[in-house]
Amino acid sequence: MSKELELDFSPPSDGEYLTLGDYAERAYLDYAVSVVKSRALPEVTDGQKPVQRRILYAMHEMGLAADAKPVKSARVVGDVLGKYHPHGDSSAYEALVRLAQDFSMRYPLIDGQGNFGSRDGDGAAAMRYTEARLTPIAQLLLDEIDQGTVDFIPNYDGSFEEPRSLPVRLPFVLLNGASGIAVGMATEVPPHNLREVAQAAIELIRNPNLDHAALMEWIPGPDFPGGGQIISSPAEIAAAYESGRGSLKVRARWKIEELARGQWQLVITELPPGTSSQKVLEEIEELTNPKVKLGKKTLTPEQLQTKQSLLALLDAVRDESGKDSPVRLVLEPKSSRIDPTEFVNTLLAYTSLESSAPINLVMIGADGRPRQKGLGEILREWIGYRFATVTRRTRFRLSKVQDRIHILEGRMIVFLNLDEVIRIIRESDEPKAALIAAFGLSQRQADDILEIRLRQLARLEKIKIEKELGELRDEKARLEQLLGSDVAMKRLIIKEIEADAKQFGDARRTLIQQDKRATFEARVVDEPVTVVVSQRGWVRTLKGHGLDASGFTFKAGDSLYAAFQCRTPDTLIAWGSNGRVYSVPVAALPGGRGDGVPVTSLIELEAGTHLMHYFAAPLEQPLLLASSNGFGFIARIGDMISRVKAGKSFMTIDAGAQPLAPMPMWPDASQVACLALGAKDETRLLVFGLDEMKTLSSGGRGVTLIGLDGNEQLLQALAIGQAGLLLSGAGRGGKPQQQRLVGDALAPYVGKRARRGKAPAVKFKVSGMRPVLPGQPA
Repeated sequence: MSKELELDFSPPSDGEYLTLGDYAERAYLDYAVSVVKSRALPEVTDGQKPVQRRILYAMHEMGLAADAKPVKSARVVGDVLGKYHPHGDSSAYEALVRLAQDFSMRYPLIDGQGNFGSRDGDGAAAMRYTEARLTPIAQLLLDEIDQGTVDFIPNYDGSFEEPRSLPVRLPFVLLNGASGIAVGMATEVPPHNLREVAQAAIELIRNPNLDHAALMEWIPGPDFPGGGQIISSPAEIAAAYESGRGSLKVRARWKIEELARGQWQLVITELPPGTSSQKVLEEIEELTNPKVKLGKKTLTPEQLQTKQSLLALLDAVRDESGKDSPVRLVLEPKSSRIDPTEFVNTLLAYTSLESSAPINLVMIGADGRPRQKGLGEILREWIGYRFATVTRRTRFRLSKVQDRIHILEGRMIVFLNLDEVIRIIRESDEPKAALIAAFGLSQRQADDILEIRLRQLARLEKIKIEKELGELRDEKARLEQLLGSDVAMKRLIIKEIEADAKQFGDARRTLIQQDKRATFEARVVDEPVTVVVSQRGWVRTLKGHGLDASGFTFKAGDSLYAAFQCRTPDTLIAWGSNGRVYSVPVAALPGGRGDGVPVTSLIELEAGTHLMHYFAAPLEQPLLLASSNGFGFIARIGDMISRVKAGKSFMTIDAGAQPLAPMPMWPDASQVACLALGAKDETRLLVFGLDEMKTLSSGGRGVTLIGLDGNEQLLQALAIGQAGLLLSGAGRGGKPQQQRLVGDALAPYVGKRARRGKAPAVKFKVSGMRPVLPGQPA
């Protein structure tokens, strides 16, 4: 490298320096704190994010009250950006639009004139076209702001002041809720009913020790702007509000409209939060006219089944929403003979007409720290804040009253000594000092007397002052009593909350009624079928039982893995090499005498794994599951079913081990037989009682079946009955050999679970075994 290109990375000789890692850590931390506290999260005190608070305060300063003439939104946004919020105009305007949307906010704080978007996802018109002013309910956040209730801080350049928080008269953090994503945390506070929240706050003021269950009696759950029905149980709702985190199930509300000649139609009138008529229409279109998924050549059996199910029920769908009906989604059945309950359940199961509403009560507390809070903690913090603002308001008013009394008392001295006051003013070179000396006035009183106009010296004015002075002294006494009595302060705050609830409260929109989540089960004709699975994992069904396996055909190089005689409502289970299980309804398998389809096309196989074993049977069928390192347990087919194609983790498979073929548990089974294989193809047999096994409905590793050395592995584990088992293998010259072990012949191998067992006393090399069923020839 030449001298000209050499770079000096040594630290400077004078001053401090930071490594790049330290600097990046500090910079990212500063950015994270800024996003959390200055953008994304609301405050528990006034329920507003900084941009919302600045918009409301700017509009208050502009005089845009509910009875004022609205102005262009661009003017409001310009004032907000120029004075308080040095960010992009789109962020400020989007926040303003949201504050005006009655389908986003339970109690909109801005009265928007013009196009402010729709619940179908349509955006608002540009801010140069829309107009805005505050709504009447916004006075609950702003009316007391000039009464010394909150602290003011300098704006971003120190040229103006803005409120640190707004003196809200109700807990708006619960009324309108909030949604936001910060760095490392997010918030999702649902909206609530004003009357319910107000009453809960009143009850908590009266009894600060009110427990969570009592609070939930006053606030049973969210109250969404669009209505809908919450179908979660009261216990689930209460748990979410106690911890501050959870998820509620919400569904649409509908009615059945009777038409002529016995016809009927389903009309959706209310939708869950985050769902629009347009979204539901798009989902129905996608389900009834599906597209081939990426990487697939044809529609999947699941897509075809869903399409057929919907088309068999649904004839037409149209959106009749308008001014008179904000939501009116009409769905017509294929026939009037279709059961309305089945019709509704199908739509709920396949579309967003039933969805989940998250709850994540993360907000900035009164201490300035962001944290997840429960319902009781939120209300208690807001009540503390309200007591502080009312106390400050009372002290502010008391200081004003005391100042006014002081002025009026000075004026009364003027009226009592009018001639002397006039003489002093006329003759004195320093009338202010002379008045103070003559009557013991304060500087404030003396200045006021010198500024009095002659008309204010009339007799009638004296009567007015005496009356005002009496009223002010009474008010002072009331204010001092209020500040000196916690009971009086509580009584005042409760009275104000009750008045606000009466003025602005409304009926609950969201119905809370527990119900089961909608599921759709396709009607399957119960008939006997044989599920044929090949070694390479191709599967198909053939009608009937007792089929000749020699007549099955496969692709070149493929052969039969197993043929399971079952029925169409049963389930096919596939085991992955990592212990994950996948379930496919037998009714969803392709029929006919072709090659079928790969099982992997019906599931979503985890990367790096492959399918090893298959079994098809009814849900109640128990299976003995084991792994090659000697562990095993019992589980039913129904325990392994998953609603998702990705299956579920069920068997714990240690490194170097693999799952063994699942073995059915026969009704007469009383023992478990285990066959272990050593490094030199030596085998050991152990038989123990079935009562030593464990049934694990959630899966796992299981219990030790047979003791193994480092080079040994479990070859087979199966359940046997009184008929014993049949050992199979190869004798001299590779000739197949079998020997049945039953009764006394099986006794030498019976022991306790996890023992090593004994080598089978047979004259051939054992390679496997199978149970002998009652009445079955060996």
